[in-house]
Amino acid sequence: MFTKLTSEDIQHFKHIVGDTWVSVQQEDLLHYGSDETEDLNFPPEVVIKPRTPLEIAAIMQWAHARYIPVTPMGARTGLSGGALPVFGGIALSMERFNRILNIDERNLQVTTEPGVITEVLQEAVKAKGLFYPPDPASKGSCFIGGNVSENSGGPKAVKYGVVKDYVLNLEVVLPDGEIIQTGANVLKNATGYNLTQLLVGSEGTLGIITKIVLRLIPYPQRDFLMLIPFGSATDACAAVSAIFQAGITPSAMEFMERDAIEFVLMHNPDLHMDLPADVQAHLLVEVDGNDEEILMRDCEKIAEVVSAYHAGEMLFAQSEREKQDLWRIRRKVGEAVKQHSVYKEEDTVVPRAELPALLKGVKETGLKYGFRSVCYGHAGDGNLHVNILRGDLSDHAWQTTLTEGIREIFQLVVQLGGTISGEHGIGWVQKPFMPIAFSSRQLQLFKHIKAVFDPKGILNPGKVID
Repeated sequence: MFTKLTSEDIQHFKHIVGDTWVSVQQEDLLHYGSDETEDLNFPPEVVIKPRTPLEIAAIMQWAHARYIPVTPMGARTGLSGGALPVFGGIALSMERFNRILNIDERNLQVTTEPGVITEVLQEAVKAKGLFYPPDPASKGSCFIGGNVSENSGGPKAVKYGVVKDYVLNLEVVLPDGEIIQTGANVLKNATGYNLTQLLVGSEGTLGIITKIVLRLIPYPQRDFLMLIPFGSATDACAAVSAIFQAGITPSAMEFMERDAIEFVLMHNPDLHMDLPADVQAHLLVEVDGNDEEILMRDCEKIAEVVSAYHAGEMLFAQSEREKQDLWRIRRKVGEAVKQHSVYKEEDTVVPRAELPALLKGVKETGLKYGFRSVCYGHAGDGNLHVNILRGDLSDHAWQTTLTEGIREIFQLVVQLGGTISGEHGIGWVQKPFMPIAFSSRQLQLFKHIKAVFDPKGILNPGKVID
């Protein structure tokens, strides 16, 4: 279906972006052939690092005319294989698109290129008293463009929403090289189909994002952080919905079962935390705002609610250092699990009241298929990350039998009213499970949308849908 690159193609790309920014070195091809998804590697045939939308447009025009597959990529921190060049071709790295173009304090907006690290963007707007809340665990290394392409969330999503709730407008290069604006830099827009929101979460399959306009909000002045232990992981999950029913909306509510914390402490000797033998899970709960008295009342109410779910003694972070250390423990769970074992991560999400049933089902499925799982995630959103460890599983069990176990977990998720990805996307590895969540008619509509944007199927092929 696709055309292999020739020396003529390589020379043409060098003419567009300069020799320095085109590589066919084996070391580079291997490096850009992977992201953080398991141990997968699909080397491209060439790595190109453009600097302007016009350069990308010229690359896409050439690729479109010659049926050359193009995989756009950012920091490659994804967990679903969304940036894997599974058909070779061009790895189009956006790392040189690394400028914050404008912080508009009057209108509470920021215009940025997609290769800006998320935390760098957050700190830049914070310096002006403004807040961009979506904060995935990899915020210190992931790019804002990748966040938009995956519709990322993070701990703050429970109160403030995910990336889609902040994107106002995008500049996009289409697969044939045409450059468009998807919307307008306004808070309300009822003008035609919402192309902006269609591109958000499209995983680089419809267009290449070259400029992003985000809305901002004022930065909250105070926050309190509590670590709440539970003797039962199911009780911890059940307490989540009860807190919301009590009229409190935390700015973060994270679930970590015991194994998750043990792995972090094992691989990060600079981090310390007491783990009594009778504690099986924790909730990390944050409240924020501008009125300290109101926040303290919220904390007291949370303590009252969780006591009905057999919570142990709460740890109330007393300093910024304690807060940072607790957040480091939470954010390092995925990394620590990967250091411990090869694993598959499933990004399940259900209505938050169904979390206990989901966790119970995951553990029962593990017993049935002989795998160990480590669970954690954004409990306030009902978003449970299920890390399945390879451990002693045979090649056959890991590659074949385990797939049936994952399928059963996803079937349970859908039965509970949820879906198969909350924030990591579908990418390459979750694509086979799409029929669990969608009817054949829905999948057909997805394919029609893809065909309108990319009739030759050259842009990030093999992802989300065939």
